[in-house]
Amino acid sequence: MNAHPRVAELDVHLTPDDLAAALRSDARAGLTATPKALPPKYFYDARGSELFEQITALPEYFPTRTERALLEGSVDRIAEASGADTIVELGSGSSAKTRLLLDAFLRAGTLRRYVPQDVSAAALRGALDALGAEYPDLELHGVVGDFTRDLGFLPRGGRRLLAFLGGTIGNLRPAERAAFLAHVRSVLEPGEQLLLGTGLVIDEEPLVAAYDDAAGVTAEFNRNVLHVLNRELGADFEPDSFAHVALWDAENEWIEMRLRAGRATRVRVAELDLEVDFAEGEEMRTEISAKFRPAGVRAMLGEAGFDLVRWWADDDRRFALSLATAV
Repeated sequence: MNAHPRVAELDVHLTPDDLAAALRSDARAGLTATPKALPPKYFYDARGSELFEQITALPEYFPTRTERALLEGSVDRIAEASGADTIVELGSGSSAKTRLLLDAFLRAGTLRRYVPQDVSAAALRGALDALGAEYPDLELHGVVGDFTRDLGFLPRGGRRLLAFLGGTIGNLRPAERAAFLAHVRSVLEPGEQLLLGTGLVIDEEPLVAAYDDAAGVTAEFNRNVLHVLNRELGADFEPDSFAHVALWDAENEWIEMRLRAGRATRVRVAELDLEVDFAEGEEMRTEISAKFRPAGVRAMLGEAGFDLVRWWADDDRRFALSLATAV
């Protein structure tokens, strides 16, 4: 082992000004749409991230622990089937789950480089510092960017496995999913790979409970987007006057989270010079979380130019990992 860790690289292609401009654009578009909608990425300020960590520990919320257990039981087979020397993780955050992959690929003897990507430079720098101390022989190269458009900035070379875990692809609507997977395919060479985590379609009751817990943590997480708009855009939402709604859309096979206005209200958003009226009972969509069937995952990947080569699911078939090769 080296006495000192390698110096990690960090490429920044998304600045705080870019993020602020995106919030202004998304908020204006979503608050003036019919029906109103906001992207779920704005849940995750510091408070929202803390609330989500609490959610993952709730008895009702099975996706995170199910995926982790599935990873723990599958990583060595993933590493054997892949043979990649570079792992790229999209939306890596603290890179916690990826340590399972790093260890497995190091045991397999192939890994030389890890490339985490995230919108937060601070989160990436913290992750790189921690990983550099834990894996001093591993080349680390962080990329600050938006995974829906900035993947062309990922370092090339070697045999790359791009990991997109957490079921995050389910937050994208069908057209957005197709565009995202086409973007992923466009930056991979034939033979390079995608490891995709997807929630699976199960009975409605446990699905809805996972997004509407008895302790009300998910409700606070949902309302947090209004706190973000108040702080960042000078809005005057009264978050407690909006009720959390979670429902299963059987036609689209996704969970939909909404905020329902408890009374008629007019909200001013100072930074946008915008006034928004909510009728009593009006709902604003804040997240979808699509769930998938095996045939649907295969078709989705195939349409984007991937061949599904391996599939792992937990015993209850609530979550799946797909290893696909770019063709």
